[in-house]
Amino acid sequence: MRVAIPHQLDNDEVRRRMKANTASIGDSIPGGGVVTTAWPSEDRMTMDIGAMGQSLRANVDLEPGQVVLNVDLPPALAFVEPMIAGAIRSQGDKLLAPPKP
Repeated sequence: MRVAIPHQLDNDEVRRRMKANTASIGDSIPGGGVVTTAWPSEDRMTMDIGAMGQSLRANVDLEPGQVVLNVDLPPALAFVEPMIAGAIRSQGDKLLAPPKP
């Protein structure tokens, strides 16, 4: 699954906001979830996600004008892909929001 989230920020600001807001990613997963993030390069964040008895690995790539989340959904979750993509778009906007003081 590939979900692009457009923005009008430069990548330095996107990176800063994502790092400031990553602690809240697990809060947005229905039923709760555990999310571990890492930055193997300055334009890629990886996420290990545990939720609903499933383990997922995702990449978030910073591109000019958008961040792109790529995740391989297991067959058990493929039928809910549209719902997951919508939730990612909604939460992606929150991830790119200015950090709260």
